Amino acid sequence: QVQLVESGGGLVQAGGSLRLSCAASGRTFSDYAMAWFRQAPGKEREFVAAIARSGGSTTYAHSAQGRFTISRDNAKNTVSLQMNSLKLEDTGVYYCAGAAGMYGTRTSLYESWGQGTQVTVSL
Repeated sequence: QVQLVESGGGLVQAGGSLRLSCAASGRTFSDYAMAWFRQAPGKEREFVAAIARSGGSTTYAHSAQGRFTISRDNAKNTVSLQMNSLKLEDTGVYYCAGAAGMYGTRTSLYESWGQGTQVTVSL
C-alpha cells in the first residue's frame, strides 16, 4: 500500500474555491490510480473524482463535473483536487485513495486511504 496524507481543507463561503492536496509515500506512486471521495455527517462515503496512473484519463461524479478538477504530479508524488463554485452540499471529510490498478468509482477498488481533511462550506 501507499501512504497518503491529505491537506488543504478548511472553511470557505459558498461560491468560493479550495484546493486539496494528497502526498503519497512508500510505494511507486505512478503504479496507483488515485481518487478523491468524501463523506458528509450521517452519510456514506461517496466518489468525487478519479485519475488514471498516467494522469491521462479522469472521471468525475455528476455533482463534481464542471466544478472540480483532479490532477496529479507523478514526479512529486501528489494528487490534487481543485474545487470551484463550492456549494453547501460539498461539505464533508475528503479522502484521498489509491488503487494498484485501474481507477473506478467504487470504494472497494481502493486499498490505500488517507486520514481525511475537513471541508466546510458556509453561507
